[in-house]
Amino acid sequence: MDKQDTVLIGAETLENLVRDIFVANGCDAAEGWRISHHLLGANLAGHDSHGVARVPRYVEWQSAGHVLAGQNCDVVMDGGAFALLDGKWGFGQTVAPEATAFGIARAKQHGVAVVALKNAGHIGRTGAYAEQALAEGLISIHFVNVAGSVLVAPFGGTERRFSTAPIAIGVPTNPPVVLDFATSLVAEGKVLVASNGGKKLPKDALIEPDGQLSGDPHTLYGEYDRVGPRSVDKGQGAIRAFGEHKGSGLAFMCELLAGAFTGGGTSGPITARGRIANGMLSIYISPSHFGTEAEFIKTAEDYVAWVKSCRPAEEGGEVLAPGETEARRRAKLLAEGVPLQRDTWDSIVATARKLGVTVPN
Repeated sequence: MDKQDTVLIGAETLENLVRDIFVANGCDAAEGWRISHHLLGANLAGHDSHGVARVPRYVEWQSAGHVLAGQNCDVVMDGGAFALLDGKWGFGQTVAPEATAFGIARAKQHGVAVVALKNAGHIGRTGAYAEQALAEGLISIHFVNVAGSVLVAPFGGTERRFSTAPIAIGVPTNPPVVLDFATSLVAEGKVLVASNGGKKLPKDALIEPDGQLSGDPHTLYGEYDRVGPRSVDKGQGAIRAFGEHKGSGLAFMCELLAGAFTGGGTSGPITARGRIANGMLSIYISPSHFGTEAEFIKTAEDYVAWVKSCRPAEEGGEVLAPGETEARRRAKLLAEGVPLQRDTWDSIVATARKLGVTVPN
């Protein structure tokens, strides 16, 4: 990506603008801040696919009634250490943190908790919920699917069958270890970023109906304007699962656990396009309840240090634990500003002006 194709926006300026956009579109100030803080946090962590590039799409969904402002989770079933919550199509940045807080509280009470969340608006970067649990000293595991979003071809196939189906795991060492990835070779948001002039996709990230591999976003979106919406309905191809049969198998499990088990629905089959929703099955574990917390932390931290001491494959390289890259990038961008593709920034500006929101110079 050429530097002339990027703009550098201060983190606070960007966060405030995104908040104002969602307030202008019908959210209260608190929810607007939650959405903007989460989306900016994804950019700061290097997950631009789940960052502010999604603002125009979120606004479209809200305007169409596919995601609703001002919703809170309903408890459908409460078994103490396990529960089912309904997000009622609310913004994921509201209902997913609520579900996570519910799981944290129950794990602190019982030692473990399993919380199923259905019908949540797009929850964004799943690692944020692992980090929320880490702040309370808990281990957490999160399986996520996207009901109504069929984008990924299973291993051996060319047609869409899975959502991008992310997984996140957090372990409360110091510093914490956070694993967070989509089971697709790339997240759909990375295709979106690439279509906006951002980082190019790997040449084998997508697959055409005839089985040819592709790195061209048009494979997923069809034809599109430089600035404007992207529709997966217009493309004929699919995203590939990562790791051949292994990623495909993990995606299958996410659909069954986060989609079928929660009752929120799987990625497909889709009879009519419309709203999508995330399902999330989360497991929370309190190390202090197991009586070996100090031993666990010492053993885990010693192991992390030993893994990181591995000789680098390249001169000057470094073996990193999951989450380290994100932490380093976050500190850098908070100090220096957030780089956005010009097309992404132009789309956000157009959305703001359409809603009558003043864009800072």
